[in-house]
Amino acid sequence: MRRPTGLAMDLTPLRESRDFRLLFIGFLGAMVGALMTSVAVAVQIYEVTGSPLHIGLVSLARALPVVVGVLIGGVLADRHDRRLLMLATRLPLTLVSAALAVNALLPEPRLWVIYAATAMTGLLAGLGGPAMMAAIPALVGTERLAAAGALTAASAQFAALLGPAVGGLLVAGPGLAACFAVDAAGFLVFSAAVYFVRPLPPVTTQAGKGVRQAFTAVAGGVRFVRGHRLIVGLLLIDAAAMVFTMPQALYPVLADQQFGGGPGVVGLLYAAPALGALIGAATSGWTGRAGGHALIGAVLLWGLSLTGFGATSYLPLALTLLALAGLGDLISETLRSALLQHGTPDELRGRVSGLWMVQATVSPALGNAAVGLLAELTGARAAVVMGGLFCVTATLVVAAAFPALRHARLTGSPESPASSASSVSSVSSVSSEPSDQAPPNATDSGHRDAESPIDAETPTKESAR
Repeated sequence: MRRPTGLAMDLTPLRESRDFRLLFIGFLGAMVGALMTSVAVAVQIYEVTGSPLHIGLVSLARALPVVVGVLIGGVLADRHDRRLLMLATRLPLTLVSAALAVNALLPEPRLWVIYAATAMTGLLAGLGGPAMMAAIPALVGTERLAAAGALTAASAQFAALLGPAVGGLLVAGPGLAACFAVDAAGFLVFSAAVYFVRPLPPVTTQAGKGVRQAFTAVAGGVRFVRGHRLIVGLLLIDAAAMVFTMPQALYPVLADQQFGGGPGVVGLLYAAPALGALIGAATSGWTGRAGGHALIGAVLLWGLSLTGFGATSYLPLALTLLALAGLGDLISETLRSALLQHGTPDELRGRVSGLWMVQATVSPALGNAAVGLLAELTGARAAVVMGGLFCVTATLVVAAAFPALRHARLTGSPESPASSASSVSSVSSVSSEPSDQAPPNATDSGHRDAESPIDAETPTKESAR
């Protein structure tokens, strides 16, 4: 396979795989709709209750079912066709969005409907998220995991720019019901795209389908993660990047106190990281040849940039630093996801993806709460600076403690199916001994060479939607 040599984003997965193109289009449509709805729900909650507290509670109402959903969804993704799981969990979300639209048309919208719809969205998103994440290697091959991750992350950042803007326009114009209706249409686009993707059954059929077997299966995933230093390192470095380093909730305060601006400055602060992430995605062609050192460097860039952002009162410099932070976050996200999938056998990808998504849901939530508490105690600027320094320190500690993370590469050839199967059986039987080596690489779940130009496409961690 000819490997890209420049900085430009590697578009090979989109060019070579019809299935990835379909899933990419569906994912983008669903993400734009989801982010539009996040704006509409926040506006409606405030209109109905007049309480900022309820805006935070409705986010919690989504996060908790996501955690439950991904744990169950990880087991399901290792036992059933992943394409069917994506359809079965995303198509019903069309009805959930339709229910929100109908509720918005009522003379007095019901608060419980908003909470119930939000919780159902979180549960269904969690159930289908691991299937979407675990399907990536089957569609793109292990050689193209970084490219597929960068493409998906870029689409998520594009949606982050487009979705809230369009959602705000719809809410201000046609109204809340129109915004929810467009979200329902986005789920239909996703479902229609996935319908034409080829079947994606797991390579190995998992025995036993009862509740006890399900718990045993989750425990097998936990043992696999615990027994492989690379994946533990990936989880810890992701937590280092999130806990105490989530300044978004402080942007309104910082815009007022640090930069002497109003809502316009708040908008610029939100937009700058997304712009940096898009630049990072557009120049991500090199990530397919990268590994642990690049990941560590990207997380350090995130932490150092946020430290500088908190320390400066010069708005142009602050926006530049936020853009650099967004670039570092995009690169680290791309490499974390690719290394995780590259190092996990197909038989365990659903469960390991589920555990990864639990961590990805909990860490930002803890980060937002921690930064808010720190800001109450020390002030907003000091909280951002301290959070950035914590991130840098924690990243250096994790890098020093996990040589497997420093030495991880995406360029190694996957092992044979037999070796993957043996690694899984050792995990399933008894707890494996922790190893400082990278976990055995999985073969392509479609029993085909990664160079195949026919199959190549699937989303990443952002798939929690």
